[in-house]
Amino acid sequence: EVQLVESGGGLVQAGGSLRLSCAASGFTFDDYAIGWFRQAPGKEREGVSCISSSDGSTYYADSVKGRFTISSDNAKNTVYLQMNSLKPGDTAVYYCGAAPDGALLDQGLYDYWGPGTQVTVSS
Repeated sequence: EVQLVESGGGLVQAGGSLRLSCAASGFTFDDYAIGWFRQAPGKEREGVSCISSSDGSTYYADSVKGRFTISSDNAKNTVYLQMNSLKPGDTAVYYCGAAPDGALLDQGLYDYWGPGTQVTVSS
């Protein structure tokens, strides 16, 4: 059974940090890219960052460049999203997804999704 499970969300003040984790199981981790997406209330889900499990290449949305860092521990089948200098505009439910390598942040190419974790940034 394929599973993606996010953790690490919570409430933080503006300027603070959180680290999200995405634990994957049930598929060949090295064959997939793992992406982080977020959906704020009343808005469409948007791509945040992704990482290739095969070569470690990364990609970031402009809105998070310089503040968020994605990394992968292939031995643990886990991807992390370190979020620094958080802003109230980062408040959203954060989802991780798995797609064939090269998908970048094209949501239509993502095969598997986690249930999401809430991140709330207070001003």
